[in-house]
Amino acid sequence: MLKRIRVTLAIICFTLITLLFLDFTGTIHAWFGWMAKLQFIPALLASSTITVLAIIIVTLTFGRIYCSILCPLGVYQDGISRMAEKRKKNRYKFKKSRKWLRYSILLVFAVLLFVGLNSIAILIAPYSIYGRIASNLFSPVYLWINNILAYLAERWDSYAFYHVDVYIKSLPIFIVSIAYFLIITILSLTSGRWFCNTICPVGTILGFFAKYSLFKPVIDKSKCNGCGLCEKNCRCAAIDSKNHKIDYTKCVTCFICVDKCHQKAMRYRLAGNVDHSQKVKMIGDETKDGKVSRKTFIATVATVTAATALQAQEKVVDGGLATIEKKKAPKRETPIKPAGSRSLANFTSRCTGCQLCVQACPNDVLRASSKLETFMQPEMSYERGYCRPECTRCSEVCPAGAITKVTREQKTAIQVGHAVWVGQNCVPLRDGVSCGNCAKHCPSGAITMMQYDPEDASSPLIPSINTERCIGCGACEHVCPARPFSAIYVEGNLIHKEV
Repeated sequence: MLKRIRVTLAIICFTLITLLFLDFTGTIHAWFGWMAKLQFIPALLASSTITVLAIIIVTLTFGRIYCSILCPLGVYQDGISRMAEKRKKNRYKFKKSRKWLRYSILLVFAVLLFVGLNSIAILIAPYSIYGRIASNLFSPVYLWINNILAYLAERWDSYAFYHVDVYIKSLPIFIVSIAYFLIITILSLTSGRWFCNTICPVGTILGFFAKYSLFKPVIDKSKCNGCGLCEKNCRCAAIDSKNHKIDYTKCVTCFICVDKCHQKAMRYRLAGNVDHSQKVKMIGDETKDGKVSRKTFIATVATVTAATALQAQEKVVDGGLATIEKKKAPKRETPIKPAGSRSLANFTSRCTGCQLCVQACPNDVLRASSKLETFMQPEMSYERGYCRPECTRCSEVCPAGAITKVTREQKTAIQVGHAVWVGQNCVPLRDGVSCGNCAKHCPSGAITMMQYDPEDASSPLIPSINTERCIGCGACEHVCPARPFSAIYVEGNLIHKEV
């Protein structure tokens, strides 16, 4: 019964969190966006003391329930492990915890967060890893299915679905996501929850508290017949059935051992009720008494090769006689961060790179950075759209406090960057034709057209930028007809200003 309840809750949480990364309409976020804020690392970076304390208290009471129900990467590993168990049953065996490795990784992780190197630390953050897999690998499939349904619905004069563009937002991030997917899947197929109990910093932190939890799975020696089914089915390799011991730092309270025990010797109960003569010793408290066998779980990981997905056919004009050259992103000295980020420093120190805001952005403005110092953290670019002043979706979905929630009114008064004009790219000067697109589409009225030569009334009109009114939305950069680089682009602000 306990296992069924746990599995049901895990499936519900996993499905809803996955839909948060797949949803492009904002419907799921409106109802279940709070679930992303229950994740440990985002809550920690958002300084959500209540959430962090709640998770720790639950762990001190019931064990690592968080890892087996709320963590999407943990539930994903469970699902893959279950698939492998259908081919080979009773395939696990007890392995001593490599505490030196677990705590060393946790120490490095904590130091990186402390010094602000989030882009490196989040490489092993479980929620962020799953977010990248879901947004870069699962989302395109979801969108393709949506487009097929939109095509079929259109034939029946229905607009229940609508077509959306499917493209790779960042090839390096796409390749990294494939690598994550392969590594986690292979580890789950071969070693169960090895990642959770060796690499994952959240697993190490909660494992420490789980040693002292009130409720634990315990072994009744008087009923145990030594069949070893509990050990052979423990995906965490936490049960030493021969010596009747359980490593509670590794146990994720999945109740599989309780379900498998035909003798009812394995029970989940209040640890204090166990008879002292039969009380189970916690392996985490034992001292080392000899050599630790050295095992290699993976010798090599296959080199990941990824070809770009199907790209949208190039748009044509003039009856197909002329091809519109694709825009390229300019080299910005300061990257642009969304309204609500407050500053570049605040954003980089809190962002987990989970890609939730990237998926939620309806204007395709946000994309993951491929720069080493901000790797996988989102930044804004305007080749496919611009940041509409009325849109606040990214601030509504961020679980880590990297983007604080702002209202529509507040956003129109926040300057995330300022426009810069590049004369050599401007169409009136370069091609001798009139333009003015940037001024026509500027929502804040920060751009006006003026004579290139004030003393010559026949000189071409060029944009004049009022940087005090510009909010950095990128409308001017997006609509500029100059190719491949716009004649006007947005340079980010280190600290966001009010206009």
